[in-house]
Amino acid sequence: MWVDTLSETEGLGRKDKVGNLNPGSRSLNLTVKVISKNPVREVVSRSDGSSHRVTEALVGDETGTILLTLWDDTIESVSDGDVVNINNGYVRLFRGSMRLNIGRFGSLEASEEDVEEVNTANNMSDREYEQERRYTPYRRPYDRGGYGGYGGRRY
Repeated sequence: MWVDTLSETEGLGRKDKVGNLNPGSRSLNLTVKVISKNPVREVVSRSDGSSHRVTEALVGDETGTILLTLWDDTIESVSDGDVVNINNGYVRLFRGSMRLNIGRFGSLEASEEDVEEVNTANNMSDREYEQERRYTPYRRPYDRGGYGGYGGRRY
């Protein structure tokens, strides 16, 4: 009985649908069919200068489609027409449109289920969203408001 309660509260065994995704979607469990893969491109990491391969695959179910970002080793793990399970995925905005990501805590594996029909008319990545700035402009350490950099206290 305790396990049933845990799975209901934690969302274990729950399947999400592509048509219900939004830019803040997290902890997603999806079964999707790979429609097509874009060509692979090389990118250089800003943090350490290392080179990585990246591509996007259009995936979907009966409610819609979305672009799935694939990095390095995961690129070869999917082909056109494959049905895959995505566990613990999340959605991020990239240049104002939604992208499905697996990340380091998620997984992608072949599915035994079948996705018969894919709704290609509802592409969730075609919608544009206002994207917040990731970095705040530089502020001088003494420009924190208040008087003389003392946190607003007067002496």
